[in-house]
Amino acid sequence: MKYKIKENMELIGADGIHVGTVDLVEGDRIRLKTYDDHGVEGRHHHYVEMGFIADVEGDKIRLSANANIAVTLEEEKSGRPVNL
Repeated sequence: MKYKIKENMELIGADGIHVGTVDLVEGDRIRLKTYDDHGVEGRHHHYVEMGFIADVEGDKIRLSANANIAVTLEEEKSGRPVNL
């Protein structure tokens, strides 16, 4: 299923809790803005696979996992898991 993903859309967990903000789409992954990377300024980009999208509701992208699980699904640019 194709979704129209745009910059500055909010990424939320299935529970409605904020996970990140879209910077752009790279292939089949959403790149998150660095300033929103767990509230830490100046960190590098994290990515979320498009396959984890459950729905797009206006300017919010709802993931299929709750926020506390969704952040563990984030990846580095290389595709390796993020070490939180």
